Amino acid sequence: MVTEGREELPGSYRPLASGAQRIGTPSPDEEIEVTVTLRGPQLPTADDVTAARLDAGTYAARYGASADDAAKVKEELERFGLQVYDVSLPTRSLHARGTIQQMNSVFGVALGTYQSSAQGQFRAREGSITVPAPLDGIITGVFGLDDRRVARRATTTTQTGSAALTPADLEARYQFPQGDGTGQTVAIAELGGAYFPADVQAFCQKYGLPVPAITPVSAGYPLLTPEQIQRMPKQERQNVLDDSVEVMMDIEIAAALCPAAAISVYFANFTQKGWIDLLNAVATAQPLPVVLSISWGLAEDATDWSGSAVQEINQRLQAAAMLGITVCAAAGDDGAGDQMQDGHAHVNFPASSPFVLSVGGTMLTGTPPEEVVWWQPPGYRAGGGGSTGGGVSTVFPRPAWQTVQVASLNAGSIDGRVIPDIAALAGPPYYDLIFQGQDSPNGGTSAATPLWAALLARIAAGLPAANQLRFLTPLLYGTAQNGQPVGQAGCTDITSGDNHNDPGNNNDPPGVPGYTAGQGYDAVSGWGTPIGTQLQQLLA
Repeated sequence: MVTEGREELPGSYRPLASGAQRIGTPSPDEEIEVTVTLRGPQLPTADDVTAARLDAGTYAARYGASADDAAKVKEELERFGLQVYDVSLPTRSLHARGTIQQMNSVFGVALGTYQSSAQGQFRAREGSITVPAPLDGIITGVFGLDDRRVARRATTTTQTGSAALTPADLEARYQFPQGDGTGQTVAIAELGGAYFPADVQAFCQKYGLPVPAITPVSAGYPLLTPEQIQRMPKQERQNVLDDSVEVMMDIEIAAALCPAAAISVYFANFTQKGWIDLLNAVATAQPLPVVLSISWGLAEDATDWSGSAVQEINQRLQAAAMLGITVCAAAGDDGAGDQMQDGHAHVNFPASSPFVLSVGGTMLTGTPPEEVVWWQPPGYRAGGGGSTGGGVSTVFPRPAWQTVQVASLNAGSIDGRVIPDIAALAGPPYYDLIFQGQDSPNGGTSAATPLWAALLARIAAGLPAANQLRFLTPLLYGTAQNGQPVGQAGCTDITSGDNHNDPGNNNDPPGVPGYTAGQGYDAVSGWGTPIGTQLQQLLA
């Protein structure tokens, strides 16, 4: 047994998982895998992300981990009996495998078996990680010891009284530029679920569209087939099918709106480790995608995140931005409360990162239909409704390029990053989709997000080669030739609605006032909904 001095790993503290209790201890001989992140050169600030994109080799040379650090960590972990592999200097990370007993020893934890109504049984820990003293300051995070869920997206298949919008309806409403995404690669992030090729084929056949090239990619989560899912125990099968509804919504929206693009669907676990592994895989893909669509998230200040996880995920979002990838992230479907239900305003992460394009939601109402902020009572999904996320971050400062003035609803809060940046349809009349062979209309900001990803692929295909791969979010806050911000000139302003949460019975949960739409930029619809042809001209 190895004994030596130990140091606490900053940002590693995790409390008891929300709504969970410890019910036992996993077998000491059970093998698990962790992702270990390493220090590297200081990255530029969010204010400087407008600089010219870097190619992958230059980024790795400037900001990757050092070979000496990686070798030292490998040697130390192997002294404890761990198997170390997949050492990646560009992503500052490595994988290690070992038994529960070995992991407890090397990282100073006491892994337990926990249970909650939301997740069932899972492995978790409480408290902080410690590392052997020789690794102090070199290791920045250890992810995978704890597999509590840290992601959600919760649209549910929705029946509507009016016809859901078709791909042609969406193209017309948002004035998509001509083309089909030829030459572009679109990446989609999925945390769980599976890809059903037959549904994509049926969907494309319904609308006379070509079936695009779709490539599932494992980032630590198995690529399940429909046949494998049918053989699962009933509850496990239902969980996978529930997640697959969301997977297929992403894929069908992207497939319909940029059918000639190559679509890569990355599957990872819904843990902190899953987030990091997925972003590492996207940032090292060849070719790089022009856009990554993420419809998953959790309140940025939810206790289920560790501080080091938010930091490491954000660092990887920054790497994507510096490489020229625009990451589209859903602002959430629970209004200003973001399902925290404590009476305060919250925003979703990773949508609140300054290195993403945050996507809010709208709906159509009235005759003739008017596009307004998406809000259905009581403004959050647990109550049977929903509304667009949006507000002011309490974690990420407002970058200098985000030249808008929005005050936080939380007294004494920082002037944080404001989300969303833009918006698109999330609520009624929803999107026409197919799941397991049946018409399955659906929506949420997790539908608006792949719509924007597909639009950006269509726009990029019509731009000069030098302008195709760029992090676009800061450009929306720059000035167009007419003197307006680019986002204002390239979007239809949404001026009606808000994202408040109504209080429940006896004010439980308490209400949240929410943010209100108005002229110009606001914290519920951003600059508004896209005018695709105009945006393409502005970005050229």
